[in-house]
Amino acid sequence: MSRQHQFKVREENILAMAEQLLLESGDGDITLDSLADQLDLAKGTLYKHFSSKDELYLRIIIRYEEHLFDINRIDDCPSAGVARMIFQQLFNPQKAMLLNQIEERLAASVTGLNRLFGELYDIRRQRMKRLIDIISAYLKDEHSSLSTRDYLSSIWAMGQGGAGLLNSSFYQRYLGRRDTLRYAFVQQILELPSHYPAVDDEVMDEDMQELVEQIETESEEHRNTNY
Repeated sequence: MSRQHQFKVREENILAMAEQLLLESGDGDITLDSLADQLDLAKGTLYKHFSSKDELYLRIIIRYEEHLFDINRIDDCPSAGVARMIFQQLFNPQKAMLLNQIEERLAASVTGLNRLFGELYDIRRQRMKRLIDIISAYLKDEHSSLSTRDYLSSIWAMGQGGAGLLNSSFYQRYLGRRDTLRYAFVQQILELPSHYPAVDDEVMDEDMQELVEQIETESEEHRNTNY
């Protein structure tokens, strides 16, 4: 095994362990000392991979975003693609909620991570384009007049709200089984377009194109933004 490969393997192990410790912590924070102890590494070794704990957190978020993108790139029927969109948030709600909170905290208070934030947003915009294609195809299959933008917003709202409920021990005492609740959310999302029978298919196409153009514009703008 080459040194470069060893370096990459060790880095992946660090990211995986750091994510696990974050999820176990419950408060969205860990110490590098505890991370080094768990990996049986010198603390200085961590700094060969990450300049700071904030960079480590952001790399975990990027890794998660890449994983979501790979899932969304599966090329099968549009309805399966839509179901996966919401399942991504509902399957591991603790991770979805926690990483979102950490990202918001970093974006609001951390400087010097422009390159990594740019990398994160580039991956996310590529995923957004893929989601728009899936949604547009599904709306056409369902002969629905629901706009791409509104349907995407509905999926996010259902996913975020569902993740919040599934991540709450208080509400879980009343909601019961998680698998049946996840199934109910997915069914509602898949059935939503049928409540908006198609009137003019061109409205969908124009809405989709506007979203794509907005993503392209933001991709240019973020390069001049300080995070």
